[in-house]
Amino acid sequence: MASNQSPSTQNNSDEIDLGQLFQLIGRGFNAVFCWFLRVFLYLKKNLLILIGLVVVGLAIGYGLNQIISKKYKTEVIVKPQLESKNYLYDVVTEIQSNIQAKDTLFFNTIGINEVDFTGLKIEIGRVAEVSNSESDLKYLELLQSFENTDAIADIVRAELQNKSSFNHRITFYYNNAAFGKQFSKKVLDYINSNTYFNGLLEIYRNNAQDRIEQDEKLLKQVDEIIVNYTSGLANKGNSTATNKIILDNQEQVNIADIFEYKTGLIRDIESKKIELEERTVPVSVINLGETQVEHKSFFGKSIVLIPLLLLSGFFVFSALLYLNKKAKSLM
Repeated sequence: MASNQSPSTQNNSDEIDLGQLFQLIGRGFNAVFCWFLRVFLYLKKNLLILIGLVVVGLAIGYGLNQIISKKYKTEVIVKPQLESKNYLYDVVTEIQSNIQAKDTLFFNTIGINEVDFTGLKIEIGRVAEVSNSESDLKYLELLQSFENTDAIADIVRAELQNKSSFNHRITFYYNNAAFGKQFSKKVLDYINSNTYFNGLLEIYRNNAQDRIEQDEKLLKQVDEIIVNYTSGLANKGNSTATNKIILDNQEQVNIADIFEYKTGLIRDIESKKIELEERTVPVSVINLGETQVEHKSFFGKSIVLIPLLLLSGFFVFSALLYLNKKAKSLM
């Protein structure tokens, strides 16, 4: 008889467990709903106070933004010449040290008589280059097509020079916009006034100019040889045409080598002209930026920060009052 009653007893216990589970779920929903209702009532009760705190905070933040002077900056992209990167970083460190020490005598020597040190600062860093692995892979595949040609040496040399010489960004920070622009130009003039590097540049430029003149003379002679060769072909006819040129010393030269030598002279002249254009000062200025306002993050602005601080203070004060009230009720 006990065995006949056990299934019904088990079913009753299962129904009780499910009922308790549903009751617990209902109580949980009621608790969450009551919490939201209390928060709503709290905000409704203190709505005028919260609005007043936000308005007061916005007014205070706006007033501080009008009182506090704006900060400006100028960004200059430069490229060191003649391996003068270490010199560039050292001289920027020197100038920043003189700014921190407020050494007016130093700035007088570089042509800045009245220095406004408020917010004045100078920084330097390497310009980061965006690397694309897919484009680099395609470039390497294209480079393989020049594997057995003479152009590969020039390409590799140019790539090594490009990878070893980076552009750098000098950033000037200041509060006085008119003074900051003048200060940036004076500092750049001081950086490029190094006598050692200017002496080397003068030698490089003279050598490059002499190289261009010599190449142009050789190029003129090569053109005369080619003209004489083509004239001889026209006079003798195609039947006696040859791809060799006999010079005065009876040495035979392949005409293809003559054209290749001419191409090399032209490339050398072009590279030396670019060198004359680039190597004019120890540190070339690629881009001298205009004065711009230094932007801050959104939450760093006082017009937003102050209302948030006032609201946070009010909520903390309300929480302390509530805890104090509960503590008194337990006593």
